[in-house]
Amino acid sequence: MKQPDSPLSTPADSEAVPASKFKITFRPGEDTIEAGEVDPTGHHEGEPGSILDWADQHDIEIEHACGGFAACSTCHVIVREGLDSCNEASEEEEDMLDEAPGLTLQSRLACQCIPDGSQDLVVEIPAWNRNLVKEGAH
Repeated sequence: MKQPDSPLSTPADSEAVPASKFKITFRPGEDTIEAGEVDPTGHHEGEPGSILDWADQHDIEIEHACGGFAACSTCHVIVREGLDSCNEASEEEEDMLDEAPGLTLQSRLACQCIPDGSQDLVVEIPAWNRNLVKEGAH
C-alpha cells in the first residue's frame, strides 16, 4: 500500500515507480553523460526502475554479466549524489558488493539500486568498468 507522503506511485501492475521525472548524470571518469529526465514507465534491464534500467533506456552501457539479477558485482556503481532517494541494499546485494573492486560507502549494484524520484542522481561508473561505457550505438 502506498504511503501518504511517498514519492512513489503504484500503477495497476503493482510495480512502484517514481511519481515524477528526475535526472540521472553518469560520470565515467572525468566525462559526464547527462541521461536527462528518466521515463518511469519503461523497463529494460535489472529491477524495474533501477539505475541499470535507466542507463539501458539511454544507451549507456554498464556491464551486467548476470543479466541484472544481483548474482555478480559487474554492475557496481557509486552513487555520488541522491543516494538517500534510493532503496536500501538487500543482504544479497551487500554480499555481491563485497566482491566488487573499489567498494565505497556509496557503492551499489546498478541492477538493484532503485531511486524513488525525489532527487536527481549523480552516478560514477568505476574506472575498471569505464571502457564499457558509450553513448548510443557505435
